[in-house]
Amino acid sequence: MPTFAYRAVDAAGRRSRGRISGATVLAATRELETRGLLPLELRESSDAAGAGGAGGRLGFGRRRAVLDFTRGIAALLPAGMPLSRALRAAIATTPERARPVFDTVRARVERGDELATALAEHPQVFSSLYVGVVRAGEKSGSLDDAFNRLAAHLEREDELHSKLVSMSIYPALLAVVGILSVLVLVLFVLPRFAELLLSAGAALPRTTALVLGAAMTARESWRLLMLVPLAILLVIAWLRGTDAGREVAARLLTRLPVVGGWRRQALAASFARMVGELLAGGAPLLTALTDARDCTADPVARAETDHIRTRVREGGSLNAAIAERGLFPPVLAQLVALGEEAGRLSDFLLKSAGLLERRTERAVERMVALAEPAMIIMFGGLVALVALALLQAIYGVNASSFR
Repeated sequence: MPTFAYRAVDAAGRRSRGRISGATVLAATRELETRGLLPLELRESSDAAGAGGAGGRLGFGRRRAVLDFTRGIAALLPAGMPLSRALRAAIATTPERARPVFDTVRARVERGDELATALAEHPQVFSSLYVGVVRAGEKSGSLDDAFNRLAAHLEREDELHSKLVSMSIYPALLAVVGILSVLVLVLFVLPRFAELLLSAGAALPRTTALVLGAAMTARESWRLLMLVPLAILLVIAWLRGTDAGREVAARLLTRLPVVGGWRRQALAASFARMVGELLAGGAPLLTALTDARDCTADPVARAETDHIRTRVREGGSLNAAIAERGLFPPVLAQLVALGEEAGRLSDFLLKSAGLLERRTERAVERMVALAEPAMIIMFGGLVALVALALLQAIYGVNASSFR
Protein backbone atom coordinates (compact mmCIF):
# COMPACT_ATOMS: atom_id res chain seq x y z
CA MET A 1 0.00 0.00 0.00
CA PRO A 2 1.48 3.44 -0.91
CA THR A 3 2.72 5.79 1.81
CA PHE A 4 1.91 9.52 1.59
CA ALA A 5 3.68 12.42 3.29
CA TYR A 6 1.22 15.05 4.48
CA ARG A 7 0.96 18.51 6.02
CA ALA A 8 -2.33 19.16 7.78
CA VAL A 9 -4.09 21.48 10.21
CA ASP A 10 -6.52 20.52 12.99
CA ALA A 11 -9.65 22.29 14.24
CA ALA A 12 -7.58 24.46 16.63
CA GLY A 13 -5.36 25.67 13.79
CA ARG A 14 -2.31 23.63 14.82
CA ARG A 15 -0.22 22.40 11.94
CA SER A 16 1.26 18.90 11.79
CA ARG A 17 3.11 16.72 9.35
CA GLY A 18 3.76 13.00 9.03
CA ARG A 19 3.11 9.94 6.90
CA ILE A 20 -0.01 7.92 6.29
CA SER A 21 -0.82 4.82 4.26
CA GLY A 22 -3.67 4.55 1.76
CA ALA A 23 -4.53 2.68 -1.40
CA THR A 24 -5.20 6.03 -3.11
CA VAL A 25 -4.87 9.74 -2.37
CA LEU A 26 -8.62 9.82 -1.67
CA ALA A 27 -8.32 7.00 0.88
CA ALA A 28 -5.43 8.76 2.63
CA THR A 29 -7.40 12.02 2.68
CA ARG A 30 -10.41 10.28 4.21
CA GLU A 31 -8.18 8.71 6.89
CA LEU A 32 -6.78 12.15 7.79
CA GLU A 33 -10.28 13.59 8.03
CA THR A 34 -11.32 10.83 10.45
CA ARG A 35 -8.46 11.98 12.68
CA GLY A 36 -9.80 15.54 12.63
CA LEU A 37 -7.12 16.84 10.28
CA LEU A 38 -7.57 18.97 7.17
CA PRO A 39 -4.83 18.05 4.66
CA LEU A 40 -2.91 20.98 3.19
CA GLU A 41 -0.48 18.89 1.17
CA LEU A 42 -0.53 15.17 0.37
CA ARG A 43 2.06 13.51 -1.84
CA GLU A 44 3.40 10.00 -2.21
CA SER A 45 6.48 9.44 -0.07
CA SER A 46 9.62 7.84 -1.46
CA ASP A 47 10.54 6.54 2.01
CA ALA A 48 8.75 3.20 2.06
CA ALA A 49 10.33 2.27 5.34
CA GLY A 50 7.97 4.45 7.34
CA ALA A 51 8.66 7.06 9.96
CA GLY A 52 10.59 4.73 12.20
CA GLY A 53 13.37 4.10 9.68
CA ALA A 54 13.50 0.44 10.58
CA GLY A 55 12.72 -0.83 7.13
CA GLY A 56 9.65 -2.65 5.92
CA ARG A 57 11.04 -6.10 5.18
CA LEU A 58 11.87 -9.10 7.29
CA GLY A 59 13.10 -11.29 4.44
CA PHE A 60 13.40 -14.97 5.17
CA GLY A 61 11.31 -16.01 8.17
CA ARG A 62 8.72 -13.25 7.82
CA ARG A 63 5.82 -15.68 8.08
CA ARG A 64 7.08 -17.19 11.32
CA ALA A 65 7.87 -13.79 12.88
CA VAL A 66 4.40 -12.41 12.12
CA LEU A 67 2.80 -15.60 13.46
CA ASP A 68 4.76 -15.37 16.74
CA PHE A 69 3.83 -11.69 17.08
CA THR A 70 0.14 -12.41 16.43
CA ARG A 71 0.06 -15.33 18.86
CA GLY A 72 1.53 -13.12 21.57
CA ILE A 73 -1.04 -10.36 21.08
CA ALA A 74 -3.89 -12.89 20.90
CA ALA A 75 -2.81 -14.40 24.23
CA LEU A 76 -2.22 -11.12 26.10
CA LEU A 77 -5.15 -8.89 25.10
CA PRO A 78 -7.90 -11.17 26.55
CA ALA A 79 -6.05 -11.03 29.90
CA GLY A 80 -6.78 -7.30 30.10
CA MET A 81 -3.26 -6.08 29.30
CA PRO A 82 -3.10 -2.64 27.63
CA LEU A 83 -2.24 -2.67 23.95
CA SER A 84 1.15 -0.96 24.32
CA ARG A 85 2.28 -3.45 26.99
CA ALA A 86 0.91 -6.36 24.97
CA LEU A 87 2.89 -5.14 21.97
CA ARG A 88 6.10 -4.93 24.02
CA ALA A 89 5.60 -8.44 25.41
CA ALA A 90 4.69 -9.91 22.01
CA ILE A 91 7.74 -8.31 20.37
CA ALA A 92 9.95 -10.07 22.92
CA THR A 93 8.78 -13.44 21.52
CA THR A 94 9.84 -12.63 17.94
CA PRO A 95 13.30 -13.23 16.41
CA GLU A 96 15.89 -10.53 17.14
CA ARG A 97 16.27 -9.37 13.55
CA ALA A 98 12.50 -8.91 13.18
CA ARG A 99 12.06 -6.65 16.18
CA PRO A 100 12.92 -3.28 14.54
CA VAL A 101 9.83 -3.52 12.33
CA PHE A 102 7.56 -4.42 15.25
CA ASP A 103 9.18 -1.72 17.42
CA THR A 104 8.28 0.82 14.75
CA VAL A 105 4.65 -0.31 14.94
CA ARG A 106 4.69 -0.09 18.75
CA ALA A 107 6.18 3.42 18.66
CA ARG A 108 3.46 4.60 16.29
CA VAL A 109 0.76 3.20 18.57
CA GLU A 110 2.29 4.83 21.64
CA ARG A 111 2.27 8.16 19.79
CA GLY A 112 -1.48 7.82 19.36
CA ASP A 113 -1.87 6.23 15.92
CA GLU A 114 -4.28 3.38 15.34
CA LEU A 115 -2.68 -0.06 15.26
CA ALA A 116 -4.05 -0.79 11.77
CA THR A 117 -2.52 2.43 10.45
CA ALA A 118 0.85 1.53 11.97
CA LEU A 119 0.70 -1.97 10.51
CA ALA A 120 -0.22 -0.61 7.06
CA GLU A 121 3.13 1.22 6.96
CA HIS A 122 4.78 -2.18 6.38
CA PRO A 123 2.90 -3.84 3.48
CA GLN A 124 5.79 -6.27 2.89
CA VAL A 125 5.29 -7.65 6.40
CA PHE A 126 1.56 -7.36 7.14
CA SER A 127 -0.84 -8.36 4.39
CA SER A 128 -3.87 -6.32 3.39
CA LEU A 129 -6.10 -8.95 4.99
CA TYR A 130 -4.16 -8.67 8.25
CA VAL A 131 -4.52 -4.89 8.32
CA GLY A 132 -8.21 -5.08 7.40
CA VAL A 133 -9.05 -7.53 10.19
CA VAL A 134 -7.17 -5.42 12.76
CA ARG A 135 -8.96 -2.28 11.56
CA ALA A 136 -12.31 -4.03 11.95
CA GLY A 137 -11.39 -5.14 15.46
CA GLU A 138 -10.39 -1.61 16.45
CA LYS A 139 -13.59 -0.12 15.12
CA SER A 140 -15.77 -2.67 16.91
CA GLY A 141 -13.80 -2.69 20.14
CA SER A 142 -13.07 -6.43 19.83
CA LEU A 143 -9.37 -6.33 18.99
CA ASP A 144 -8.68 -9.48 21.03
CA ASP A 145 -11.18 -11.47 18.95
CA ALA A 146 -9.62 -10.08 15.76
CA PHE A 147 -6.16 -11.28 16.81
CA ASN A 148 -7.53 -14.68 17.81
CA ARG A 149 -9.01 -15.09 14.34
CA LEU A 150 -5.79 -13.86 12.73
CA ALA A 151 -3.71 -16.29 14.79
CA ALA A 152 -5.92 -19.20 13.70
CA HIS A 153 -5.75 -18.06 10.07
CA LEU A 154 -1.96 -17.65 10.11
CA GLU A 155 -1.44 -21.00 11.82
CA ARG A 156 -3.48 -22.69 9.09
CA GLU A 157 -1.43 -20.86 6.43
CA ASP A 158 1.83 -21.82 8.14
CA GLU A 159 0.78 -25.47 8.30
CA LEU A 160 -0.11 -25.44 4.61
CA HIS A 161 3.17 -23.71 3.73
CA SER A 162 5.21 -26.27 5.69
CA LYS A 163 3.33 -29.10 4.03
CA LEU A 164 3.90 -27.67 0.55
CA VAL A 165 7.62 -27.14 1.21
CA SER A 166 7.96 -30.75 2.34
CA MET A 167 6.06 -31.95 -0.72
CA SER A 168 8.16 -29.78 -3.05
CA ILE A 169 11.58 -31.02 -1.94
CA TYR A 170 11.52 -34.26 -3.95
CA PRO A 171 10.14 -32.70 -7.18
CA ALA A 172 12.76 -29.93 -6.95
CA LEU A 173 15.60 -32.43 -6.53
CA LEU A 174 14.15 -34.52 -9.33
CA ALA A 175 14.08 -31.49 -11.63
CA VAL A 176 17.71 -30.59 -10.87
CA VAL A 177 18.97 -34.15 -11.35
CA GLY A 178 16.88 -34.61 -14.49
CA ILE A 179 18.14 -31.41 -16.12
CA LEU A 180 21.76 -32.22 -15.29
CA SER A 181 21.36 -35.77 -16.62
CA VAL A 182 19.87 -34.63 -19.91
CA LEU A 183 22.55 -31.95 -20.33
CA VAL A 184 25.36 -34.46 -19.73
CA LEU A 185 23.85 -36.93 -22.21
CA VAL A 186 23.13 -34.36 -24.92
CA LEU A 187 26.21 -32.15 -24.61
CA PHE A 188 28.92 -34.72 -23.80
CA VAL A 189 27.90 -38.37 -24.24
CA LEU A 190 26.04 -38.16 -27.55
CA PRO A 191 28.68 -36.02 -29.38
CA ARG A 192 31.43 -38.52 -28.38
CA PHE A 193 29.39 -41.42 -29.72
CA ALA A 194 28.71 -39.45 -32.89
CA GLU A 195 32.44 -38.89 -33.43
CA LEU A 196 33.13 -42.62 -33.05
CA LEU A 197 30.34 -43.55 -35.42
CA LEU A 198 31.37 -41.05 -38.06
CA SER A 199 35.01 -42.13 -37.85
CA ALA A 200 33.80 -45.69 -38.50
CA GLY A 201 32.19 -44.47 -41.70
CA ALA A 202 28.62 -45.13 -40.56
CA ALA A 203 25.75 -42.90 -41.49
CA LEU A 204 23.85 -41.47 -38.53
CA PRO A 205 20.17 -42.42 -38.26
CA ARG A 206 17.64 -39.64 -38.60
CA THR A 207 16.77 -39.58 -34.87
CA THR A 208 20.44 -39.47 -33.87
CA ALA A 209 21.15 -36.70 -36.40
CA LEU A 210 18.24 -34.60 -35.07
CA VAL A 211 19.24 -34.97 -31.42
CA LEU A 212 22.89 -34.35 -32.24
CA GLY A 213 21.99 -31.28 -34.31
CA ALA A 214 20.02 -29.86 -31.37
CA ALA A 215 22.94 -30.55 -29.02
CA MET A 216 25.48 -28.87 -31.35
CA THR A 217 23.21 -25.87 -31.78
CA ALA A 218 22.91 -25.52 -27.99
CA ARG A 219 26.71 -25.73 -27.58
CA GLU A 220 27.39 -23.15 -30.28
CA SER A 221 24.64 -20.74 -29.19
CA TRP A 222 25.09 -20.92 -25.41
CA ARG A 223 25.69 -17.17 -25.16
CA LEU A 224 22.39 -16.49 -26.87
CA LEU A 225 20.61 -19.07 -24.73
CA MET A 226 21.92 -17.35 -21.59
CA LEU A 227 19.84 -14.33 -22.55
CA VAL A 228 16.64 -16.35 -22.08
CA PRO A 229 16.81 -16.56 -18.25
CA LEU A 230 17.92 -12.91 -18.16
CA ALA A 231 14.89 -11.91 -20.20
CA ILE A 232 12.65 -13.96 -17.91
CA LEU A 233 14.10 -12.19 -14.85
CA LEU A 234 13.52 -8.79 -16.45
CA VAL A 235 9.92 -9.66 -17.25
CA ILE A 236 9.34 -10.89 -13.69
CA ALA A 237 10.86 -7.66 -12.32
CA TRP A 238 8.51 -5.62 -14.52
CA LEU A 239 5.49 -7.70 -13.50
CA ARG A 240 6.25 -7.29 -9.81
CA GLY A 241 7.82 -3.83 -9.71
CA THR A 242 5.42 -1.64 -11.73
CA ASP A 243 1.73 -0.88 -11.46
CA ALA A 244 1.12 -1.81 -15.10
CA GLY A 245 3.07 -5.04 -14.68
CA ARG A 246 1.19 -6.01 -11.52
CA GLU A 247 -2.12 -5.45 -13.28
CA VAL A 248 -1.05 -7.56 -16.26
CA ALA A 249 0.17 -10.33 -13.94
CA ALA A 250 -3.04 -10.24 -11.90
CA ARG A 251 -5.24 -10.53 -14.99
CA LEU A 252 -3.05 -13.25 -16.47
CA LEU A 253 -3.20 -15.33 -13.28
CA THR A 254 -7.00 -15.28 -13.25
CA ARG A 255 -7.19 -16.42 -16.90
CA LEU A 256 -4.72 -19.30 -16.95
CA PRO A 257 -6.39 -22.70 -17.52
CA VAL A 258 -5.44 -24.41 -14.25
CA VAL A 259 -4.04 -21.66 -12.05
CA GLY A 260 -6.89 -19.29 -12.90
CA GLY A 261 -9.53 -21.20 -10.95
CA TRP A 262 -7.25 -21.52 -7.95
CA ARG A 263 -6.43 -17.78 -8.08
CA ARG A 264 -10.08 -16.72 -8.29
CA GLN A 265 -10.90 -18.89 -5.28
CA ALA A 266 -8.07 -17.31 -3.29
CA LEU A 267 -9.22 -13.79 -4.17
CA ALA A 268 -12.82 -14.64 -3.30
CA ALA A 269 -11.73 -16.10 0.06
CA SER A 270 -9.77 -12.95 0.89
CA PHE A 271 -12.70 -10.72 -0.11
CA ALA A 272 -15.22 -12.76 1.89
CA ARG A 273 -13.05 -12.91 5.00
CA MET A 274 -12.25 -9.21 4.98
CA VAL A 275 -15.84 -8.07 4.43
CA GLY A 276 -17.14 -10.68 6.89
CA GLU A 277 -14.71 -9.57 9.60
CA LEU A 278 -15.62 -5.91 9.04
CA LEU A 279 -19.35 -6.65 9.20
CA ALA A 280 -18.85 -8.77 12.32
CA GLY A 281 -17.08 -5.77 13.84
CA GLY A 282 -20.19 -3.63 13.38
CA ALA A 283 -19.31 -1.79 10.16
CA PRO A 284 -22.12 -1.00 7.69
CA LEU A 285 -21.98 -2.91 4.42
CA LEU A 286 -20.88 0.03 2.26
CA THR A 287 -18.19 0.98 4.76
CA ALA A 288 -17.00 -2.64 4.90
CA LEU A 289 -16.79 -2.79 1.10
CA THR A 290 -14.92 0.53 0.99
CA ASP A 291 -12.39 -0.62 3.58
CA ALA A 292 -12.03 -3.98 1.85
CA ARG A 293 -11.32 -2.22 -1.45
CA ASP A 294 -8.72 0.06 0.17
CA CYS A 295 -6.98 -2.90 1.84
CA THR A 296 -6.89 -5.12 -1.26
CA ALA A 297 -3.50 -5.31 -2.95
CA ASP A 298 -4.47 -7.30 -6.07
CA PRO A 299 -5.52 -4.89 -8.88
CA VAL A 300 -8.16 -7.25 -10.31
CA ALA A 301 -9.73 -7.93 -6.91
CA ARG A 302 -9.66 -4.22 -6.06
CA ALA A 303 -11.50 -3.34 -9.27
CA GLU A 304 -14.02 -6.12 -8.64
CA THR A 305 -14.62 -4.94 -5.06
CA ASP A 306 -15.12 -1.39 -6.28
CA HIS A 307 -17.65 -2.64 -8.84
CA ILE A 308 -19.51 -4.60 -6.15
CA ARG A 309 -19.56 -1.54 -3.89
CA THR A 310 -20.98 0.61 -6.69
CA ARG A 311 -23.77 -1.89 -7.38
CA VAL A 312 -24.66 -2.15 -3.68
CA ARG A 313 -24.67 1.64 -3.33
CA GLU A 314 -27.09 1.80 -6.27
CA GLY A 315 -29.49 -0.45 -4.38
CA GLY A 316 -28.58 -3.92 -5.63
CA SER A 317 -28.07 -6.94 -3.42
CA LEU A 318 -24.59 -8.09 -2.53
CA ASN A 319 -25.06 -11.57 -4.02
CA ALA A 320 -26.24 -10.14 -7.37
CA ALA A 321 -23.28 -7.76 -7.46
CA ILE A 322 -20.84 -10.62 -6.78
CA ALA A 323 -22.37 -12.82 -9.48
CA GLU A 324 -22.61 -10.07 -12.11
CA ARG A 325 -19.10 -10.24 -13.61
CA GLY A 326 -18.20 -13.77 -12.56
CA LEU A 327 -14.69 -13.18 -11.23
CA PHE A 328 -15.47 -14.89 -7.93
CA PRO A 329 -16.71 -18.51 -7.91
CA PRO A 330 -20.53 -18.97 -7.99
CA VAL A 331 -20.52 -20.62 -4.56
CA LEU A 332 -19.68 -17.27 -2.97
CA ALA A 333 -22.76 -15.55 -4.45
CA GLN A 334 -24.94 -18.52 -3.45
CA LEU A 335 -23.79 -18.47 0.18
CA VAL A 336 -24.09 -14.69 0.34
CA ALA A 337 -27.67 -14.97 -0.92
CA LEU A 338 -28.45 -17.42 1.89
CA GLY A 339 -26.85 -15.08 4.39
CA GLU A 340 -28.88 -12.11 3.17
CA GLU A 341 -32.10 -14.12 3.39
CA ALA A 342 -31.30 -15.30 6.91
CA GLY A 343 -30.06 -11.91 8.11
CA ARG A 344 -26.64 -13.40 8.97
CA LEU A 345 -24.50 -11.98 6.21
CA SER A 346 -21.25 -11.76 8.20
CA ASP A 347 -21.54 -15.38 9.37
CA PHE A 348 -22.12 -16.70 5.86
CA LEU A 349 -19.30 -14.57 4.45
CA LEU A 350 -16.90 -16.05 7.01
CA LYS A 351 -18.21 -19.57 6.30
CA SER A 352 -17.71 -19.06 2.58
CA ALA A 353 -14.20 -17.72 3.25
CA GLY A 354 -13.32 -20.88 5.17
CA LEU A 355 -14.80 -23.07 2.44
CA LEU A 356 -12.91 -21.30 -0.34
CA GLU A 357 -9.67 -21.33 1.64
CA ARG A 358 -9.93 -25.09 2.12
CA ARG A 359 -10.65 -25.56 -1.57
CA THR A 360 -7.64 -23.43 -2.45
CA GLU A 361 -5.41 -25.42 -0.10
CA ARG A 362 -6.52 -28.72 -1.62
CA ALA A 363 -6.01 -27.37 -5.15
CA VAL A 364 -2.48 -26.22 -4.35
CA GLU A 365 -1.67 -29.56 -2.71
CA ARG A 366 -2.90 -31.41 -5.81
CA MET A 367 -0.81 -29.19 -8.08
CA VAL A 368 2.33 -29.89 -6.06
CA ALA A 369 1.55 -33.61 -5.87
CA LEU A 370 1.11 -33.79 -9.65
CA ALA A 371 4.45 -32.06 -10.26
CA GLU A 372 6.40 -35.22 -9.30
CA PRO A 373 4.87 -37.65 -11.85
CA ALA A 374 4.85 -34.91 -14.48
CA MET A 375 8.59 -34.39 -14.07
CA ILE A 376 9.26 -38.11 -14.08
CA ILE A 377 7.38 -38.47 -17.37
CA MET A 378 9.04 -35.41 -18.95
CA PHE A 379 12.64 -36.20 -18.01
CA GLY A 380 12.10 -39.92 -18.58
CA GLY A 381 10.91 -39.11 -22.09
CA LEU A 382 13.96 -36.93 -22.79
CA VAL A 383 16.38 -39.59 -21.52
CA ALA A 384 14.52 -42.24 -23.51
CA LEU A 385 14.82 -40.11 -26.65
CA VAL A 386 18.58 -39.72 -26.22
CA ALA A 387 18.97 -43.43 -25.41
CA LEU A 388 16.92 -44.32 -28.50
CA ALA A 389 19.16 -42.13 -30.65
CA LEU A 390 22.27 -43.90 -29.29
CA LEU A 391 20.82 -47.38 -29.72
CA GLN A 392 19.74 -46.64 -33.30
CA ALA A 393 23.24 -45.43 -34.14
CA ILE A 394 24.87 -48.48 -32.56
CA TYR A 395 22.42 -50.79 -34.33
CA GLY A 396 23.17 -49.04 -37.62
CA VAL A 397 26.93 -49.65 -37.22
CA ASN A 398 26.41 -53.31 -36.33
CA ALA A 399 24.05 -53.84 -39.26
CA SER A 400 26.48 -52.25 -41.71
CA SER A 401 29.34 -54.44 -40.44
CA PHE A 402 27.44 -57.61 -41.35
CA ARG A 403 26.72 -56.54 -44.93
